[in-house]
Amino acid sequence: MSNQKKLSGEILVEKKLITPEQLKLALLEQATTKEFLGRILLKHKWINEKDLLVTLSERFNMPLVDLKGQYIDWKMVREFDPSLILDFHCVPLQKDARSVTMAITNPLDAWSIKKAEEEAKGLDLKFVLTSEEDIGEAIKRYRDYVQKSLTDLFD
Repeated sequence: MSNQKKLSGEILVEKKLITPEQLKLALLEQATTKEFLGRILLKHKWINEKDLLVTLSERFNMPLVDLKGQYIDWKMVREFDPSLILDFHCVPLQKDARSVTMAITNPLDAWSIKKAEEEAKGLDLKFVLTSEEDIGEAIKRYRDYVQKSLTDLFD
């Protein structure tokens, strides 16, 4: 069976990254908290973020990228609603006449994906997966860019 047909928890157990008992406990917690399974596993330190991201990347056939030091065209990013970046943690990385590539941290976050689809305005949407830390750093860089733009505007 391909990884796309298996649930993330099953894949993590198969890879021996978590135990069946940890999965069972995390699923019980998920039933009451409605948190994403990966977030629960991370919170309990039963898995590290890198292993979780690699597993999600394989399961969803989504490239895993490191945003640290990667060039981001902030002028292009400003074409998108700031809430896409600040609230939904989707960072547009590239855009051309036919498509836009966005970095996300969770391929199962339906709200973020829906917002990204709205913001793509009919362009083909390509997702890449990145860490929470990388998205956080990109958001900080975005805020700095916007702040500098506003400062320059009033100078």
